[in-house]
Amino acid sequence: MAKMRIISVQLPQGLVNAMDQLVRRGVYPSRSEIIREAIRELLKRELYQLETEERSTPEYILK
Repeated sequence: MAKMRIISVQLPQGLVNAMDQLVRRGVYPSRSEIIREAIRELLKRELYQLETEERSTPEYILK
């Protein structure tokens, strides 16, 4: 597993409550995993859009 770095973010209470509900229901093991998954999806979407505009095949799609 890659070395993890700690970052601090402030979120509205409503988002924290929603994340806690997903953890309680067993959808995710922790808040951290929810945030990591959300960031991965955002980065994939944004990078894909940028690379598509450049007319290249994104490297992560080939993996």
